[in-house]
Amino acid sequence: MKVMQARTAQGQAGFTLIELIVVIVILGILAATALPKFADLSGDARKAAVRAAGASLASVSSMAHGKSLLTGSWTTPVKMEDIDVAMVIGYPSSAATTAAAAGLALDDWNIKVNGRDLIVSPKSAASLDTCNATYSEATAVDKVVTPAKVTVVDKGC
Repeated sequence: MKVMQARTAQGQAGFTLIELIVVIVILGILAATALPKFADLSGDARKAAVRAAGASLASVSSMAHGKSLLTGSWTTPVKMEDIDVAMVIGYPSSAATTAAAAGLALDDWNIKVNGRDLIVSPKSAASLDTCNATYSEATAVDKVVTPAKVTVVDKGC
């Protein structure tokens, strides 16, 4: 009878140092190429926030204008979100209460009233001039009413 000799396997028990270094280098290259894509996400988030703030101001303006048409008064304050919003010619005034009714809190937003304009900007924005939503209240000249409008500037967010 022949005795079978057991052959010991000489396979690898783990990874070699060279293999580990190659994997780390490949992961480093992938991370370096992906980083620029994710680096500017904060700017995109500020742009989206400013656009959303502009849409909120426009919604409050439309809803408050509708309520003022129902009441028949262009100057009686309208209650929006438990906030009395002052009205001018049937549209919300540029007071800070309009921003509050739109859900824009002082914790997150710089809110500035400049004459007939209400300017809101994220607190994290570098410049108020290049990253803001501006609500301009309605005006009337010779009984011709120009409705309130919202403009959004997001080029510097």
